[in-house]
Amino acid sequence: MRVLLIVNTSASFVTARARVVIHKALSADHEVILKETNRRGHATRLAQGAAADGLDVAVVLGGDGTLNEAANGLAGSPTALAVLPGGSTNVFARTLGMANDPIEATSQLLSALAAGSVQRVGLGELNGRYFLFHAGMGFDAAVVRRVEEMAGLKRYFGPALFIVATLLTWAKGYERHRPAFSLRAGATLVDDAYFSICLNTDPYTFLGSRPLHIAPETSFATPLSMVTFESLSLATMMPMLVTALGEGTGTARRRHVSLMTGLEGATIKGYGPVPYQLDGDYVGEADHIELRWAAEALSIVVPTAAGATIAQKQAGSAVRPVAEAAGTGGTRGTRGTGGVGPPGAAEGTGEPGAAKAFSSDEAPKLGAPNQKPK
Repeated sequence: MRVLLIVNTSASFVTARARVVIHKALSADHEVILKETNRRGHATRLAQGAAADGLDVAVVLGGDGTLNEAANGLAGSPTALAVLPGGSTNVFARTLGMANDPIEATSQLLSALAAGSVQRVGLGELNGRYFLFHAGMGFDAAVVRRVEEMAGLKRYFGPALFIVATLLTWAKGYERHRPAFSLRAGATLVDDAYFSICLNTDPYTFLGSRPLHIAPETSFATPLSMVTFESLSLATMMPMLVTALGEGTGTARRRHVSLMTGLEGATIKGYGPVPYQLDGDYVGEADHIELRWAAEALSIVVPTAAGATIAQKQAGSAVRPVAEAAGTGGTRGTRGTGGVGPPGAAEGTGEPGAAKAFSSDEAPKLGAPNQKPK
């Protein structure tokens, strides 16, 4: 295969050694071009170039923000996206069941490439830009903005930095006493929203090794889900945190929280500029936000066990009618009855028998037999 390896050398856990080992391992059985990003948006341009040149796969070694950029460059093309975790959270890689160590994940990737484990999946879209796993509007985005202001500390403090940023934003960095926007999805209206999370898959994110589930019905085989908070009080937030740390099945029963699933579109109208983030990357503010689901927009390389699961769900999935959810009453959120989405495998190791981590000397010997897949 012809492969573009995109490396974000500024990502929290991308090292020179890892870059060399991974490049050497991939090059043993594939024709690999290595490119490093050097500015915001660079990964999008590199991915667009890979698609234009007809490359088979674009592998991203970096964080979720770099992945989002690459996905936007590949969407609509036959070139597949593959992920190697190099960021501080690595939500998308872990959702797929990839190991959280880039060297170990490379073994999984080589096995997946040898098996041709590629799936076509849907993406979310916000004002013309795609997202892989979620978009956050309001308070959630304000937290991400604060984290990015302290980006140099992510390598050292990890999840603790997100907790601190959340507490600081809740205490004095976000208006907690007036709604920020209204949300309409079909016939459903939420007119006093403080923040919303639009999900393309589950989990929402990870807190250390623990996945946070808020819409476990959501998967690559379903349209979007939306969780909207109509209060930022501790009485609302703390029960939702408990739900998220569990299986996430109680979201629709939480007071001042609405859940909608099976969405192919939604509109947000701000009562002022609304901050928003995509895949954990702060983007900016907007008064008007249009969300939509783009079915089968992107090819992704997945570990073979995860690939089988996604294929089964896609074969058996159908958009089910949504029903009114519990919450604050009236025409609030809706809840579908779809199947459970792929688990957030915080310690994912891929399929049984996946190759183990390797050193730079062992790298070329791992993965597929010494034969280039067609």
